[in-house]
Amino acid sequence: MQHLRIFFIKFIIVSVFLFSCGKEPEITPPVIVKAGVEYLKFNLSSANQLTISQTEKNSYSISTTGGDPYIMTDGILKSLHRDSVVLTFEYKSTESIDWIQFFFGPTISESRSVFGPSVSKTSAWKSYSVNLVRELNKFSWGKQGDFMRFDFGTKSGINIEIRNMYFRVMNQSEKEIFEEEEARTKQDEAIQKALASYLQERFSSSITEVKVGPTEVTVAGECSGEGKFSLCEVFPNDTMVTTTLFKNKIPLDNNSFRITLPRVITKNSLGYDRLLSKWVIVKESGNGELIDSHARYADIIEPKQSMPPGILMSKKGLGGFAMNSYVADLDHLGITSITVNIPITAMIYSYQAANTIPHTYGNKTYYFSVNYLSHIDNALKLAVSKKIVVGAIILVQKASECADPEIGKILQHPDFTPEGIFTMPNLTTDEGVNCYAAALDFLASRYNRTDNAYGRIHKWIMHNEVDAGLTWTNMGRKPMLNYLDTYLRSMRICHNISRQYDEHSEVMGSFMHSWVEPSELFSSKEFLTALQQFSSLEGDFQWGIAYHPYPQDLNEPKTWNDEKAVFNPNSPLVTFKNLEVIDHWIKQPENSYKGSVKRTLWLSENGTNSRTYGDQDLKEQAAGFAYAWKKLINLDGIDAIQWHNWMDNRSEFGLRIGLRRFPDDETDPGGAKPVWYAYQAAGTDREDVVFEPYKSIIGITNWSEIMHYISP
Repeated sequence: MQHLRIFFIKFIIVSVFLFSCGKEPEITPPVIVKAGVEYLKFNLSSANQLTISQTEKNSYSISTTGGDPYIMTDGILKSLHRDSVVLTFEYKSTESIDWIQFFFGPTISESRSVFGPSVSKTSAWKSYSVNLVRELNKFSWGKQGDFMRFDFGTKSGINIEIRNMYFRVMNQSEKEIFEEEEARTKQDEAIQKALASYLQERFSSSITEVKVGPTEVTVAGECSGEGKFSLCEVFPNDTMVTTTLFKNKIPLDNNSFRITLPRVITKNSLGYDRLLSKWVIVKESGNGELIDSHARYADIIEPKQSMPPGILMSKKGLGGFAMNSYVADLDHLGITSITVNIPITAMIYSYQAANTIPHTYGNKTYYFSVNYLSHIDNALKLAVSKKIVVGAIILVQKASECADPEIGKILQHPDFTPEGIFTMPNLTTDEGVNCYAAALDFLASRYNRTDNAYGRIHKWIMHNEVDAGLTWTNMGRKPMLNYLDTYLRSMRICHNISRQYDEHSEVMGSFMHSWVEPSELFSSKEFLTALQQFSSLEGDFQWGIAYHPYPQDLNEPKTWNDEKAVFNPNSPLVTFKNLEVIDHWIKQPENSYKGSVKRTLWLSENGTNSRTYGDQDLKEQAAGFAYAWKKLINLDGIDAIQWHNWMDNRSEFGLRIGLRRFPDDETDPGGAKPVWYAYQAAGTDREDVVFEPYKSIIGITNWSEIMHYISP
């Protein structure tokens, strides 16, 4: 995505953390040094992209000088006491820092690290504490000679003072927080176990159809066996699998039933649209109730209007599109699809701010920024004029970055942790569900009009790289099925709302290249397999895949050398090298929509890098694209590719994966690179002529040599 930093270079495999920070009172000097305490000392010679000096005993002055500032500590002189688990120090900082990442040496790796809380801007001494009890146990850290690495965010030009770093015992407040976190972890484990059982269960009763009309919802099904049965409604903020007493029960008197209910009800003072609900049959059992069917979402949603489907004219697209002086590239490159980033929290307000549009949903009015919308409008109106299919990437910013702090409180997931770039929407409360649904309803009603007054959205790409969810769609460290359960609710809400306005709309899941090898907590293949299971059991819906098959090393354009991308259904990664793997997966009947319709598969964010603007590096970047293109045009399971980036972006850790140079490049600002000309030629009668020089770089004499068969 054009405006996003490629953080997963840095964030491969991260850990959970507990912390207490930000509410402690400011500390003013002098501070009494505690007798018998071993204070951590920085190893000044280990500094990376920062300058550091020791100002006095146990005190340091630091200035960050690059995007990856870090420093090691000296090894500890004696083993930590087992109760000394809270790392504490005092600090001043000229700017806020989103997080500090702590690594546990002597082995320095992402898998042996944890993200601590943010550092606030302050000119007075403040206390910083992070509870590392889990990490100390997990990594067996704290032996004599062990050391740490402190990574101070990604910003250059920050001046920080740090003093008196040491480990201490938990205070009472921290003990309570830790115990609460342990209880939540056990609850998450129980939900994971219950969801796994739910997927494997074969119930005797079933709901066969849910139809949503303009004013009514009709639910049909069958009960089987002896006992008292009821139809129950499951709201988006319910955890169905652990519920023992259901609300809103409707007794079922016959084995077969068809019940019609009002579509809109009042729920905690909000107008709730049952379009968002799923329905389940329960059976009385002792003092509680047991689920006796799989739940079912809406199968049939009567649209408000008729919209024509978006038709792809070719596989060639562009990612992270925004209006700029190079928009003629849409014609020059033959672009037929684009993705557009829409962080909903950048435009929505809980109050009538200046220059906003009101939108009422669920009896509550929200307000949307006209200025922000104008940028989206202009891009989408241009796209519709050129019959370009649009995929909107729906993002939810963390609370600290939202346009309205109140919206941030409502929509940030309650288990969000600081390493997250974006948050999973908060679907745990009525207020969160209503706010999220209102934003989607506003977008769907604006960008799915028969007159295309503001442009058109055809596909809804839900969030970003959920298989790297700690970084890109954060709701804390969760078991896979727990995370998927929430993500699926987000997908269903968007699907059901958008289908009211466009019967052809599709939601798409966003994944990076981690096929069976997890990048953080779980892999994309296991996630997709479980998503397919849920869909089949709860009333299938037409979701697609927005995959990001970057090379194994994002810096390395010679993707044909990717060692972890093999031609096997259980390949660790899927990159440009082995696109055959995901093409094979998407075409299997068991992975199809209702067992017969191939799901949409876009390569919605991907590109090869030019390490420099040197001639050889630019040729290798173009060769990487030519290799990928020659594969995907022979793989009919892949519907489109949206190249990322359109132009090089200085916020992406030095990567140059664009079709054009940096806009501020000194020699050729925004200049077209060789990969631009290769992209232009792709799919035309000039393709083979332009691609010919890249065969020798790849090491082939014929393009057929790069294709491979995937055996089951």
